[in-house]
Amino acid sequence: MTAPVASSAAPPSASTGSFFSKLEIDVRMLGMLAALAVIWIGFDILSGGFFLTPRNLWNLSVQTASIAVMSTGMVLIIVTRNIDLSVGAILGVVGMIIGVAQVQWLPAYLGLEHWLTAPLAVLLAVAIGGAIGLFQGWLIAYLAIPSFIVTLGGLLVWRGAAWWVTAGQTVAPMDTRFKALGGGVEGALGATATWAIAMLACGLIMVGLGLARRRRIRFGFPVRPVWADGVIGAVACIAVLVAAYIVNSYPLPVGSARRWAEANGIAWPEGGLLVPHGIALPVVIAIVVGILMTFLARRRRFGRYVFAIGGNPEAAELSGINTRWALMKVFGLMGVLCGISACISTARLNAATNAAGTLDELYVIASAVIGGTSLAGGVGTIAGAMLGALVMQSLQSGMVLLGVDTPLQNIVVGAVLVLAVWVDGLYRRRIK
Repeated sequence: MTAPVASSAAPPSASTGSFFSKLEIDVRMLGMLAALAVIWIGFDILSGGFFLTPRNLWNLSVQTASIAVMSTGMVLIIVTRNIDLSVGAILGVVGMIIGVAQVQWLPAYLGLEHWLTAPLAVLLAVAIGGAIGLFQGWLIAYLAIPSFIVTLGGLLVWRGAAWWVTAGQTVAPMDTRFKALGGGVEGALGATATWAIAMLACGLIMVGLGLARRRRIRFGFPVRPVWADGVIGAVACIAVLVAAYIVNSYPLPVGSARRWAEANGIAWPEGGLLVPHGIALPVVIAIVVGILMTFLARRRRFGRYVFAIGGNPEAAELSGINTRWALMKVFGLMGVLCGISACISTARLNAATNAAGTLDELYVIASAVIGGTSLAGGVGTIAGAMLGALVMQSLQSGMVLLGVDTPLQNIVVGAVLVLAVWVDGLYRRRIK
């Protein structure tokens, strides 16, 4: 008998099929990008060219950050065949608590505008949000109460608790350092930092593509043609650089620019000075959260457990996965993300109000579903949910720009959600 000979052949290459199949790009993602382009161009035409301005796009990115952060957690919730209707209420109660902490509790011990106030408020928000999420997860996982009921009750309980904290009073203003988390002048990173972040992002994109290709070759998996990796890297880097150019094209108001010039010892010229906003801090936070959540979902054992539970809960439990503990952690993580979003939302408003987070659960769930997360469980992507958040916020921003009444805005959002679920069902039946 002839001994087997180790093969030194190169791994198979994904060189057959259509152009998009060679690039290995999700058709649904392309469809969402096309829909976003149609929405942007349509609103720009209807608004007389005001939608696609650096100012509006900068504000749109800041407005999307809070919803995008929570939508990353909602993906994992829905993947496990559950739902969380309380995210907006959790944001509201956490925002109210950290508002009171900055205005009343911490100044009593640290004084006003202490450098520790902002980090302590963020830690408090994350701790309270995580505790609420773990508690709700415990009710769902260990007491076997349906998530719909638990989180529906949570929506009412935490919304009422937010009112109870201050008897319905608005709390303001927030700590100056804390306000940077909401964007605005305090949270604008400027042109230099923005270009540095863009260059770093482009470098990470190319390194990531190279590492992914190397990993596929090492394990003998099919690899994309080299030109396909080049196209993907080039398109991604161009998108990053264009985004950096746009946010750097939006200058600070004259008063803020003058104060910036004085603080940096720059003489104010006769014709004024154009100081770019640059990327907003909440946008950076949302991007970092998205990257970390993607890594957690795709590269860590916890993420594999979550998708296994969503695909087949019984098989996951029989394989040795502690499904109840994993489910509890998923809701705890959702609570932590609500705490982060509460910081962004409260800082952006520079006030803690009882209306904060109202209807956010609708936008978060819609973002996840529009982004390709299946309500049947087991399927979903973090990037898709964040893109879905941008689509939802673009719809709302465009309608506000056109002066559409709030009731009609809600009608449109609800209709888009139903349409997205219907399209998702058609798509999944087709691929089966």
